[in-house]
Amino acid sequence: MTRPTGRPRPLIAVPARFAATTSALRYAAEVNARALIEAVWRAGGEPASIHPAPDGDAAARLARFDGVLLPGGGDLAPYRYGATDTHASVYDVDDVQDAFDLEVARAALDSGIPLLAVCRGLQVVDVALGGTLEQDMGGPEHEHRHLVHPVAIRRGTLLERATGAQKVEASCYHHQRVDRLGEGLEVTARAADGTVEGLELPGAPGWFTAVQWHPEDTAHEDPAQQGLFDALVRAAGDRR
Repeated sequence: MTRPTGRPRPLIAVPARFAATTSALRYAAEVNARALIEAVWRAGGEPASIHPAPDGDAAARLARFDGVLLPGGGDLAPYRYGATDTHASVYDVDDVQDAFDLEVARAALDSGIPLLAVCRGLQVVDVALGGTLEQDMGGPEHEHRHLVHPVAIRRGTLLERATGAQKVEASCYHHQRVDRLGEGLEVTARAADGTVEGLELPGAPGWFTAVQWHPEDTAHEDPAQQGLFDALVRAAGDRR
């Protein structure tokens, strides 16, 4: 993406992730993956980490931003989507993180701020709209961890326009997947095993797409993956 000379970069909010330890900082920290931030920067955006504070003020906090990127991370607490038990594989649950991410997803979708949701981010959007998750896909032989595999993209979707493709090689790291779709959501991509890999919300007031994979992993060398970040920043710039 080429940014017009002299124009400020669109400001993209990226909710931070809690990290128990970080060697450089010595203490617990709030972080975002460098590859994710660099993909936004390459697209012409100005990525800005925001503090996860579930105070009911997400809409006001997002008002100063041009777009939102909801990144990957640990699992959502199963009770958030109505489950009465917790699978042994569920990990890195943080109620503060969950509450904030769900609030951000709803605020962005309601206000029309361009939103790209990645991996956990896709699951957050699904749950925010009343959907449910499969807590575990069935162990190492079924989960999508440390895996690059083909994903088929539905024609005519924002996802197809962003990637410029109907099939991409997707870098995945997840052991959960969408079970029941949230209200109004439509599937835009699937893996060969039927796993939902993309979601959109037709009729949403702003640009929005979500992917279950991690496009930042290969965006530096794959134009289709970088295209997702380009599309987000372009939509954010158009909103000004």
